[in-house]
Amino acid sequence: MKEKLEKIREEALGRIQAARSLEELNEVRVSFLGKKGALTELLKGMKSVAPKDRPKVGQMVNEVRALLEDALEEKKAVLEDARLEEQLKKEVLDVTLPAKKNRVGHRHPNTIALEEVERIFVGMGYEVVEGPEVEKDYYNFEALNIPKDHPARDEQDTFYINDEIVLRTQTSPVQVRTMEQGKLPIRMIAPGRVFRSDEVDATHSPSFHQIEGLVIDKHITFADLKGTLAEFAKELFGEETKVKFRPHHFPFTEPSAEMDVSCFKCGGKGCRFCKGSGWIEILGCGMVHPKVLKMCDIDPEEYSGFAFGVGLERIALLKYEIDDMRLLYENDIRFLKQF
Repeated sequence: MKEKLEKIREEALGRIQAARSLEELNEVRVSFLGKKGALTELLKGMKSVAPKDRPKVGQMVNEVRALLEDALEEKKAVLEDARLEEQLKKEVLDVTLPAKKNRVGHRHPNTIALEEVERIFVGMGYEVVEGPEVEKDYYNFEALNIPKDHPARDEQDTFYINDEIVLRTQTSPVQVRTMEQGKLPIRMIAPGRVFRSDEVDATHSPSFHQIEGLVIDKHITFADLKGTLAEFAKELFGEETKVKFRPHHFPFTEPSAEMDVSCFKCGGKGCRFCKGSGWIEILGCGMVHPKVLKMCDIDPEEYSGFAFGVGLERIALLKYEIDDMRLLYENDIRFLKQF
């Protein structure tokens, strides 16, 4: 047994020293220390050793195993260092080459426009309020003085979930929900996504964004509405911007108006951008209808207010001179990286 151990030790040490790669070294490990290795096979023959000699023989086997394992680890370290050195020689790093730039994302043009509008109104003392996109028919229509037989429903051609649930066509339901809370006065804007069954073209989409505003307080007049929106237009498009109000009709406001701003490209002289008129339509507005106030348990004899609504995409299109609304949704990196 002693002679066999000595032979295994010398042969293993010789092969370990002769190994020229980590793969060869692993083969040596398996040949001598593996499940079917020479040293393992020798241990299986321990049953033929006299019981009194087994402890001594076992100790000798363990000493040889420890010796071989140490030799294998030392050789492995040498071969790994040699492999790393060879790899470094082949893979020379040119530190003079420019580094790869990380492509960092940024805000979408809609987000930039929305944050600008929110900044303006928050600076005036308004709060930003959000509400559900899937809304009850009552809040989307009836509470806004649009009963079931009203033609405004046909104009909006709404997406219905069922008879009582609808994808909101405007963010006005958020105003109604806020008024119902009874915490007066109110100064708020309600931005969010809305849905209408429109054909997709350069100026329409079945899903777009609105920003609607509401003020409810004592002694609010149309003069307050005009002054607020005139200040908003100057903050958004420049100090020289003028506003013009044209009579209009909305079921939830009375009187109602469409507001135009003077063309910020030509200063109102007339150009291609404003189609020669010198004015650009920007939003709808009006004094909150007394019926809407009553349905929200607000006394129209004591309180009055105004409301307005503007399309977020329209602001982005005008502010950044984009001529096709679809560009905002196509996720073309060539377009978006300009912002």
